[in-house]
Amino acid sequence: MSLPSRRRTATSFTALLALYALAAPPAGAQALSISNSAPRSDAPATVHGLALYGEPELPAGFDHFPYVNPEAPKGGELTQAAVGGSFDSTNPFIIRGTPAAGVSRIYDTLLEGNPDEPFSLYGLLAQGIRLDPEREWIEFDLRPEARFHDGEPLTADDVVFSFELLTEQGNPFYGAYYADVESATALDEDTVRFTFASTHSRELPLIVGQLPILPEHYWASRDFTSPTLEAHPGSGPYRIAEVDPGRRIVYERVADYWGQDLAVNRGRHNIDRLVHDYYRDRDIAWEAFKAGVLDYRIDARAATWATGYDFPAVEAGRVKKLSIPDGQPARMQAFIFNLRQETFQDPRVREALALTFDFPWLNANIFYDAYRRTRSFFQNSEMAATGLPSEAELEILGPWRDQLPEDVFDEPLPMDHPQALRERLRLALTLLREAGFEVRDGGLTDAETGEPLTLEVLLYDSGLERVVQPMLRNMARLGIKGTIRIVDINQYLNRLRGFDFDMVVGQFPQSNNPGNEQREFWTSDYADVPQSRNLMGLADPVVDDLVEQLIRADSRETLHTLTRALDRVLRHRFIVIPHYHSGETRVAVWDKFGWPDPSPRYGRDLDAWWVDPERAARLEQGDPRS
Repeated sequence: MSLPSRRRTATSFTALLALYALAAPPAGAQALSISNSAPRSDAPATVHGLALYGEPELPAGFDHFPYVNPEAPKGGELTQAAVGGSFDSTNPFIIRGTPAAGVSRIYDTLLEGNPDEPFSLYGLLAQGIRLDPEREWIEFDLRPEARFHDGEPLTADDVVFSFELLTEQGNPFYGAYYADVESATALDEDTVRFTFASTHSRELPLIVGQLPILPEHYWASRDFTSPTLEAHPGSGPYRIAEVDPGRRIVYERVADYWGQDLAVNRGRHNIDRLVHDYYRDRDIAWEAFKAGVLDYRIDARAATWATGYDFPAVEAGRVKKLSIPDGQPARMQAFIFNLRQETFQDPRVREALALTFDFPWLNANIFYDAYRRTRSFFQNSEMAATGLPSEAELEILGPWRDQLPEDVFDEPLPMDHPQALRERLRLALTLLREAGFEVRDGGLTDAETGEPLTLEVLLYDSGLERVVQPMLRNMARLGIKGTIRIVDINQYLNRLRGFDFDMVVGQFPQSNNPGNEQREFWTSDYADVPQSRNLMGLADPVVDDLVEQLIRADSRETLHTLTRALDRVLRHRFIVIPHYHSGETRVAVWDKFGWPDPSPRYGRDLDAWWVDPERAARLEQGDPRS
C-alpha cells in the first residue's frame, strides 16, 4: 500500500492515511502470513497480526514497538505551523471544505502499523483477526473496553456504519481504497466481518484494518457531507480542545484514553497538547519559529536549511537540526498537466514543456545542490523502471503494444535528455513544431487555428514562485506565454474541484507496498471525480489494466515487475513535470523534546516523541545547556 502516515493527517490534496494494526490475541495464537498457499480451514485461527509478505516481526504478547521509549514521560505541548491560509471544517473525510490540520488524529482504526516494518499491522480497536484461507472475508473481534470520547461504547455497528458512510459519502479516496469490499456485517456487538468481492488483492485484508471508526450515534442525525467546526467525538488518543476558525486548532491528550496501555500505544501519544497555528505565508511561519512561538518545523527549503540557522538560539544549542533518512520511495512532487484541457492533449507538447524545467540551474543557484532530480514515480526503490524493459516487463506490456508508443519498448526512459538547457530547448521546439505549432511575431501559435500557446500555473504557496519563474522564462524563449496565479487555499481547492486549472503542483506519495490507492492516483474511474488524486484526469486503458494487475500481485517479485511496467508507461505519457527530492526529512526543533533514536526504518513517528521536563524547564529559563 502507499501513503505512509495516512492516518492523522488532513485529507484534501495532501490527504494521507497511516498504516495501522493488531495487538495481543488469546494465548498461543500465531501470527498470520497472507499467502495464496494458506491451507483451507473452516475455522481460521484468531491471530494477533498480519503482514503483507511473510510473517509479522513482533510475536503475540509483545510489549511495545521496539523503537519507542516505553517509559517516556507524559505532558508538555508541541506547537507547529500550518501554512497555506485557513481551515473551515473539522471533518477531514469529505470533499467540501478545508479540513483543519491533524484532525484525523482523534479517530482510532481497527489496526495499527509498525513504522519499523514494511507493512505489518497489529491490534488497536481489534483484539483478534480471523482471515478466511481463501481470503473471501476477514473478521475482527473488537475490544469491549473501546470507548468514544463521550463515553459511548464502540461496537461492530459503528464499524459497519463508518465503512458505509465513508465509501458512499466521503472523499473519493475511500471508494477507491475499499472498492473490492463487497459488504461489512456486524455478526454481534463485538464482531464485524468484511466480505470481499474479489480475492485478488493481497493487501485488501490489511487495508480494511486502516478504516477510521466514527460514532454512529453522533453522525446518524447530522449531515456528514457539510463542513462543520464542531468538536466531533472520536475514540483516539486525542480530542479537539480548541477551535479558532482559520487561526489555530488544539488537540489535548485524552487522560483516560481507553487504549493507552495497549502494546501498540505504549511509549506513544506522550505530549499533552498538540497545537497547529495557521500562517498564510511560510516566511512568517519561519520568523515565528525563530522567535520561539513554534516548537517544531519541517524545513522544505534547501536555502534556509543551508544558511538560515545562524540565529542566537542555534548557536546556544537551544535549537537542534535533525536529518532523518526517508525509509520509503521518494515522493513524486511535480507540475501536473490538466489533460482535460485541449492545450495538453498532444504528448509532444507535454514533453516539450517538461524540457523547459531546468533542474541543474535550480539546484546550483537556489537549492545549494541539496536535491536530486526525481525521475520515477517510485524513485529510490526497486520498483523504479530503469533502462529498457526486462523480459518480464515485455511480457506484461506486450498485449498493449498497439496502444503504446514504440519508445516504451525500444527507447531510453524519458528525462534521459541532454543536461544542457540550449539542447533541451532546441529539442522542445522540434517537438512543438511536430505537434503543429509555429513561431509568429515572436509567439508560438497553433498553425491551424492561429491561437497562441499559453498556460497558467496555479499556486496557493508563494514559496514555489521561485521554482516556477525560471521555467516560465525558458518557455518564453520558445514563444510560450506562461503566467502564475497565486490564490488562497480555499479558492485553490475550489478550482481543483472544478478542474479549473492548466498546471498545479501536486504530490504522489508511495510506500514500499503500492496497492489499492493506485486506482485513485491513475485510473479512468477517478479522472473526473472532484478532489481525487488523479488531478491530471488520466484515462488510459493500459494504465487501468496495469493498476489492477499490480493490486493482484501475489509476490514481491511480481509487484516489482508490475510497478516498473506502470512507471515506464506513466513516464512515457508525460503527464507531469517531475521536481526533485532529498532522500531525507529535515526537522528543526526547540530543544525540549526527546525522540526515538534511531528513528523507525520506514518513516518518522511524531507520536513517539515526548517533552523532556528538565530540558523544557531549562529552555524556559533561557539556559543554553538545553
